[in-house]
Amino acid sequence: MPSETIEPVDRSLQRVAASARLSASFIDGRTRLARLYQDGAAKIRMPQTDGGPLEAILINTAGGLTGGDRIGWEIAIGAGASATITTQACEKIYKANSGRAEATVKLTVAAGGRIAWLPQETIVFERAAFMRRLDVELADDAEALIVEATIFGRLAMGESAENGSFHDRWRIRSGGRMVHAEDFSIGPKIADTLARSAVTGGDIAVAAVLLITPEPERLVEPARTIIGDQGGASAWRVGKTGKFLARLHAGDGYSLRKRLVPLIELLNGQAGLPKVWSL
Repeated sequence: MPSETIEPVDRSLQRVAASARLSASFIDGRTRLARLYQDGAAKIRMPQTDGGPLEAILINTAGGLTGGDRIGWEIAIGAGASATITTQACEKIYKANSGRAEATVKLTVAAGGRIAWLPQETIVFERAAFMRRLDVELADDAEALIVEATIFGRLAMGESAENGSFHDRWRIRSGGRMVHAEDFSIGPKIADTLARSAVTGGDIAVAAVLLITPEPERLVEPARTIIGDQGGASAWRVGKTGKFLARLHAGDGYSLRKRLVPLIELLNGQAGLPKVWSL
């Protein structure tokens, strides 16, 4: 890939500098909120649920990110607790006149805990510049479902994202051992890269789905049936646990979501889909 060229940030413009932290504990037979911190445009809301995992909705009240904006999310799930984390809407990455937007996500899950990180899609606009860092620390027997979907332009709105830079960095550890690491970087010619047959063949919507769980092998065939020929799924044993990884691509966001929704329902078990998700 060509190296990213990031212009310096113009400090005279108002920028987003926001962060939020949430921790949950298992108390009296259910997962309950333990601590909540919010600063700036980063907000967290929790709809009422009938038992089961705690559900938290992340909100960026700025309405999107552009060059120089920074937002961070930190979620800690205690021993035996379970939570589903999603977003109120798709995060929008707008044109960057200077600098780049950055998002950091830190997830920790204690023994016997489970987290489902299920944000709605990230929409990348023309000449956007964005870097996201996702760091996950799991106890030996903790589980995690991690989903990130990205749409480069909105066809329904007549918009495209032909130029820009996008970098997604994941580091996932289980019991202190690295079990998954990836860096997806595209730009400055986004459309030209996506057009390659070895990438997506011109599809503008992509998703990566990772599940850390003891027995991932049983999920591969049903997942492949859902994904079809625009993507794939595999499973491995990694130390004391297992890893399921799937990648999907589609010509637009709606077509991607039609397959992503049933895949999440398959992988997330009884917790299913967050309330704010829909087709």
